[in-house]
Amino acid sequence: MPIQKKIYLALCASLFSLAATAQVDTLVQKELEEAVVYTSKFAEKKKNIAQPIDVITAKTIARTNAQNMGDLLINTGQLYVQKSQQGGSSPVIRGFEASRVLLVVDGIRLNNAIYRSGHLQNVITIDQFMLDRVEVLYGPGSTLYGSDALGGVVHMRTRTPLLSQGTKTLFTSQLVTRFSTANNERTLHSSQQIGGKKWGWLQSVTVSEFDDLRMGDRYPKKYPDFGRRTQYIETINGVDQLVTNHDDRIQKFSGYKQWDLLGKLLFKPRADQTHVLNLQHSNSSNIPRYDRLQDRKTFTGIGNTLRWAEWYYGPQTRWLAAYEWGAKNIKSIDELRLNLNYQHIKESRNQREYLAYTQFDSRREAVTVAGFTLDAREKWGRHELTLGADAQHNEVQSAADRTNLLTGTITALDTRYPDGRNRMTLAGLYGQHLYKSGNGKWIVNDGLRFQVVGLHSTLTNNSFFNFPFSKIEQRQQALTGNLGIVHLSAASLRIAANLASAFRAPNVDDAARIFESSSSARRLIVPNPNVKPEYTYTGDINVQYKTERIKMELGSFYTLFRNAMALAPFRLNGQDSVLYNGIMARVIANQNTRRAFVRGLNYRLEMTLTKGLSWETTITSTYGRFINPDKTLKPLDHIPPTFGRSALLYQKEAFSWEFFLLFNGTKKIADFNPDGEDNGQYATPDGMPAWYTLNIRTEYRAGKGFTLQAGLENLLDRNYRYFASGFSAPGRNLYVTIRQNF
Repeated sequence: MPIQKKIYLALCASLFSLAATAQVDTLVQKELEEAVVYTSKFAEKKKNIAQPIDVITAKTIARTNAQNMGDLLINTGQLYVQKSQQGGSSPVIRGFEASRVLLVVDGIRLNNAIYRSGHLQNVITIDQFMLDRVEVLYGPGSTLYGSDALGGVVHMRTRTPLLSQGTKTLFTSQLVTRFSTANNERTLHSSQQIGGKKWGWLQSVTVSEFDDLRMGDRYPKKYPDFGRRTQYIETINGVDQLVTNHDDRIQKFSGYKQWDLLGKLLFKPRADQTHVLNLQHSNSSNIPRYDRLQDRKTFTGIGNTLRWAEWYYGPQTRWLAAYEWGAKNIKSIDELRLNLNYQHIKESRNQREYLAYTQFDSRREAVTVAGFTLDAREKWGRHELTLGADAQHNEVQSAADRTNLLTGTITALDTRYPDGRNRMTLAGLYGQHLYKSGNGKWIVNDGLRFQVVGLHSTLTNNSFFNFPFSKIEQRQQALTGNLGIVHLSAASLRIAANLASAFRAPNVDDAARIFESSSSARRLIVPNPNVKPEYTYTGDINVQYKTERIKMELGSFYTLFRNAMALAPFRLNGQDSVLYNGIMARVIANQNTRRAFVRGLNYRLEMTLTKGLSWETTITSTYGRFINPDKTLKPLDHIPPTFGRSALLYQKEAFSWEFFLLFNGTKKIADFNPDGEDNGQYATPDGMPAWYTLNIRTEYRAGKGFTLQAGLENLLDRNYRYFASGFSAPGRNLYVTIRQNF
């Protein structure tokens, strides 16, 4: 039976169960009704926010027990995540991805001037072990957060030091070890806390090592060789050799290492004031770009074979330092928060073709980001008003060189971004208002933001391409807003409708990048100084029905995407193709040539079956198309197939288990965007096949803070890939985690 039919039947069954149970169960469940979220800058009851928000709590994070931040998001069944390599995860929200989804940690924007619109792996620099919660805001988030939040916001909040509530100093510690078989994972996490009455300190370190990942062994019947790694290139004694993989289920050169550090100092001199110093660091080993290591090329005298002997990201380094001051009841201001922050990010791309010993190419980027946010909230009567100002300044340094491995000679090479000064500055003012009616049944959300963005890039060495410009200078302004209404018509029914706009200003990557985007299509991306901001206008409605035993949600949205930046044919000095890396490449560039739309549905059911036993199901379907000038439609890239999750959960005292299904529908090749980032070359000729996995996880909590977790993922050992991914997912995987709290 096709997976789409299975999903449809599961949906019908859950609706039937809902109807049957609702007749005999009318008590209202209040726990989630009173849930508090912080995505609106200050603590607010979730029921008062018109825009859809999901909360992944610390308890859920620990229970999910994911390998990294990307896998944590995958396991919610609510977000789609693309992967180009094991050390990569690119969240997709409502058909938007990468620089069109805003990543935030502790109120600080992670998106910087070189976040690209393709696929990103930056989310894995956040350590899931140090998180207190993750909040996902669906739809435009520009009113509160500014540029980039077209599809939504992933806000990750780290743990806060605890203070002692008595006379004794508080000492706590946690040690976590995790092992898994699909990639021979070894993870060690350690954290300690010291808390006095006014001072608190929290420190955390996580070290992970992942070997090459083993894919599943049960292949799609029509494509029994899909994803197999039959050959790879290995350099032995300085000589490239084409090697036959002794086990073609092992994805050679996909392993990597990562370590993450956190330090937080809390000072609370009195009940209405807090000072927090927040220090974070993430680093990795080289991360092989696995999808590119599968690319092929016809070499003279050799024939068609694997193209790249080496293609890897250098260590991905992220430093963050922030100081936050919070106060309550300062004159007429109920709450006030100031955050000063600094980030330093390093990344690089390193590549060499087969037998090209004289051409080891390295392109390196360093980004420094300084920013601040100032937020204030005032409550009076039935009103709440949040006002804020924020700014962020980015500086980008781009360098590149080519090394002759035979002689050690280093020569200049074209850089990914202009080799002069690259800077981007964002500054904005916003206001967000909330009104509650006298009877408490109507709640209005409305807000407005004014944003200014400046971009400057200079080319020092213009000899490689002879661009007809040596400087890119932009000044952009944007006005965005939101209007939402929540109606609590009955104790068990909530209806929310929301209209919002968002924008994304071109960053350095959009306007000034030089990059070979696809070896198979032979395309070269070049700068376009004239690219402009893109905008979305979204309407959504969400209906929630709850009783003591049931919670059901049905949501839908429609987004108009205007002035969309998309790669399209371009001419450089009058030519539509240029010679690059020894290959004639078609010239393309980002251009505001497109209009598009995205629409989608989301269904969720949570049901208590018996005492201790519950059932959860979520299904998401998204559809997106570009609108051509002749009114014909073309697939919009980044649109995932229908996906979701269904789970049975059981908990009794110290023991719990969860049996769950993750699934994806078919993505036909006709629905791939051939010019974007859908990576049709890594799919089958028909597209990306549908798949599902069966999984089970258990947890036992013994005395004295000891917890043992174990799970078996992909029980049927299926071979599958996520849509747009050039990397196969894990096969059957056994993991064991030991947690000890002291």
